[in-house]
Amino acid sequence: QVQLVESGGGLVQAGGSLRLSCAASGPTSSINAIGWYRQPPGKQREFVAVIISGGATNYADSVKGRYIISRDSAKNMLYLQMNSLKPEDTAVYYCYCNAKTMVYWGQGTQVTVSS
Repeated sequence: QVQLVESGGGLVQAGGSLRLSCAASGPTSSINAIGWYRQPPGKQREFVAVIISGGATNYADSVKGRYIISRDSAKNMLYLQMNSLKPEDTAVYYCYCNAKTMVYWGQGTQVTVSS
């Protein structure tokens, strides 16, 4: 099975930037989509961004124009560059992937944006 480990979370002031990383291991050649979800405090997990095989990307409207998702397949790494952060971006950010018929999740990394 695929293992995913996130890093790069932390505390940042509103307007600042942060870059999250996700290291994938295992049968990564089976991944057909990889991306990010987040779970704000007291709310349900929500979609953030995804890269599909072939390189197409998709973003939630709430982060479009501020976040950039990228992937280094040679290093089995996924990134999320987050710019112009807002307090409402505060959440636990999870890396996920679709591999064949399975969905895998990382353990999450906390991002806190102070006003």
